[in-house]
Amino acid sequence: MSEKILLNSKEIDITITRLCWELIENHEDFSNTVIIGMQPRGVFLAEKIVAKLNELKKIDTLHWGSLDSTFFRDDFRNRTEHLLVHQTNIDFLIENKRVVFIDDVLYTGRSIRAGLNAIGSFGRPKDIELLVLINRRFSRELPISPNYIGREVDAISTEKVNVEWSILGKEDKVSLINN
Repeated sequence: MSEKILLNSKEIDITITRLCWELIENHEDFSNTVIIGMQPRGVFLAEKIVAKLNELKKIDTLHWGSLDSTFFRDDFRNRTEHLLVHQTNIDFLIENKRVVFIDDVLYTGRSIRAGLNAIGSFGRPKDIELLVLINRRFSRELPISPNYIGREVDAISTEKVNVEWSILGKEDKVSLINN
């Protein structure tokens, strides 16, 4: 098994800063925008994005939460392993708001499709955008593409993109692992 570091801690911080400036450019004061971290791992990135947005531009109106779309997946009944359900935390209105989904890696697009189905339970957003730290090209099963991309990676099906977060007791790092 070989590992190639795609982003180290400093590069992740620089990438998150760039992504935040892109969000600020497109959403100004965030008065009509909400941020939704996709459970489980997109929440860690969402926390970093929200913290950096508040550091760069004090935003009083920023609402953010987390969404677990486990039971909205088209394959949840076909899985043999036990499903891990995570908490959904959306304690604000999304009706007619601009929603920004945040996830760490965009791979097949199935998690985002499930998120699109799940968010409908909370109302009808004005529009939905997608921000990902890593966009795995050439592996999409659904026509889903991100609006904000930290880094694009060309990876074959035997390779895994692994994102580690300091909040989980490791150093922030993105690596490509070849089994």
